[in-house]
Amino acid sequence: MKNYKHWRLEADQEPILWLFFDKQDASVNTMDHEVMKELSDIIDNLAMDKGYKEYKAVVIASAKKNGFIAGADITQFSEFKESHEAIELLREGQQIFDKIENLTQTTVALIDGFCLGGGLELALACRYRVAEDGSKTRLGLPEVKLGIHPGWGGTVRLPRLIGAPQALNMILSGHTVTGKAAAKLGLVDVAVPRRHLVAAAKYYALKSIELKPRKKNVIHKLMDYKLSRTLLALYLRKKLNEKVSAEHYPAPFQAIDNWEQLGVEGNAPMEREAETCGKLFLSETSQNLVRVFFLQERLKSLAKESLFTPKRVHVVGAGTMGGDIAAWCALQGLYVTLQDRESQLIAPAIKRAYQLFKEKLKEPYLIQKAMDRLVPDITGLGIPRADVIIEAIFEDLTAKQALFQSLEKQAKPQAILATNTSSIELDAINSVMQTPARLVGIHFFNPVSKMLLVEIVKGDRTATNIIENAIAFTRKIDRLPLLVKSSPGFLVNRILMPYLLESVAMLDEGIPAPVIDKAMLDFGMPMGPITLADTVGLDVCLSVATYLGRSLDDTIVPTKLAALVKQGYLGRKTGKGFYEYTKAGKQIKKFKPDLYTKPLEEISERLVSRLVDESFACLRDGVVSDADLLDAGMIFGTGFAPFRGGPMHYAKTIANKSIK
Repeated sequence: MKNYKHWRLEADQEPILWLFFDKQDASVNTMDHEVMKELSDIIDNLAMDKGYKEYKAVVIASAKKNGFIAGADITQFSEFKESHEAIELLREGQQIFDKIENLTQTTVALIDGFCLGGGLELALACRYRVAEDGSKTRLGLPEVKLGIHPGWGGTVRLPRLIGAPQALNMILSGHTVTGKAAAKLGLVDVAVPRRHLVAAAKYYALKSIELKPRKKNVIHKLMDYKLSRTLLALYLRKKLNEKVSAEHYPAPFQAIDNWEQLGVEGNAPMEREAETCGKLFLSETSQNLVRVFFLQERLKSLAKESLFTPKRVHVVGAGTMGGDIAAWCALQGLYVTLQDRESQLIAPAIKRAYQLFKEKLKEPYLIQKAMDRLVPDITGLGIPRADVIIEAIFEDLTAKQALFQSLEKQAKPQAILATNTSSIELDAINSVMQTPARLVGIHFFNPVSKMLLVEIVKGDRTATNIIENAIAFTRKIDRLPLLVKSSPGFLVNRILMPYLLESVAMLDEGIPAPVIDKAMLDFGMPMGPITLADTVGLDVCLSVATYLGRSLDDTIVPTKLAALVKQGYLGRKTGKGFYEYTKAGKQIKKFKPDLYTKPLEEISERLVSRLVDESFACLRDGVVSDADLLDAGMIFGTGFAPFRGGPMHYAKTIANKSIK
């Protein structure tokens, strides 16, 4: 058998050919020009029976332990100068997968671990798919998160296989599903424990003649009619418009258009898929979302060489932040003790943790295992055994100093001592400690289960190895670490607070809250600034604003903010802030933004300029080391419109456009 650089063919006695993908000099299987060219050559040889006549089946699998195929190699995206180059590459990929689909041999995709993008499109071209049934196996088409839609046949083959409603739900959201969920959808033929994967693959490879062919159900058949497609497309666009705009995120809307107009039968849908996807590659949205992807990869790569492997975490403070940090750590497989003064203070955190585990884990036995890893600890018995100790009490310098004086006496010497403070400088806290070098900031954002960013705060006295271990811990719990200097507000709060205060100042000027929020939603923010202030808590906003004002010589606090806090109206948590809320926490809006006659762009430009100005100030002060990291912090820490590439990148883009 011919030797290939990235693929390996092996034969067994069944007789089955096993085609293993093992990309050379790469930790993860991704598909590029060379990989696809080799695959095409292999499939051609199989089709022409060159030395493979006796083999009746081909099983395609990964030779790497960390997953099947992660999709296309995204570094190739920057190579396209014209859309026709991308379209040509996409058509070539489609044709290679067509050849797999047309092989006379039975083809089986053996999926263990991630199977994403082009990897799933390859699997869809196989006759059968078997998958590992654990939670680490994920299948999906996440291309919309890069500003494109699937381009190697995914928008055609997936609806053909599982029906348009379920397929379009996956394509438009970019969400992934587990192997077990994929089996329920019909995306894979069977999901089994890892130890049974090979046997399952062999079964489908050798018993294909005996297996009944998959038939279209009634819904699948209905979706072949143009009227049905039009009605579903109307519904999908309406739901999509509630979340994103076609101007900012054109890819999912384009996928709907393609399906509505051409369906999934014949060659035309494939050609349209390649054409529209190829054009999206060169859109500003796609280029910026690819930039965001690489920013994320940069944060993920930090502390890769660290040998620190924490197993036990102790959290002091069972409030919203502390309780949710503890729950997230337990969800990620760590043993966690959660401390507060009384059991009734810990109980709400345990209740929220159960809801999180139920949402994320689904299976009762997995939920129970996670609950067993989260232990209430009133007396602090977990302190001496913990590898990481996180303080998450109220923002008071004296209280934090006293706590860390106590903790460093009880903690083992190599344990990380971390504070979740959102604004107090580390060198003020560690000034009373015997070993100030041990203190590091590990600052989470609310809600912990959704916000990817964690600021790793370095004080002047913080030891380098402690910083590295804190970063390694953050990656261990599947969060993105960003190293920031200990300075007032660190990075995210320092940039965010002037933006929020400016929006509240607009309220004092008579601009209605829904108008301000709509202006920023139209800009691309995930939440308006007034709603964000209510969600964070007006007391928290006032406290941070006052602290930053003293530290940065800017003491202007909007009148309305101070007045509401004085009256006890603290936002969503009290049922009233800038908005009023139902008992279920739903916002009550009493003014329609459409009644406002002035341009909303004036509002968004003013607010964004405030945010950008503070971003430049943070760079000048060395809060982070470069503009890319600042952009990453604001995107993953606040949800700053990802399709704009971050505040610094946005400012640069606007400057370049004005020059032209």
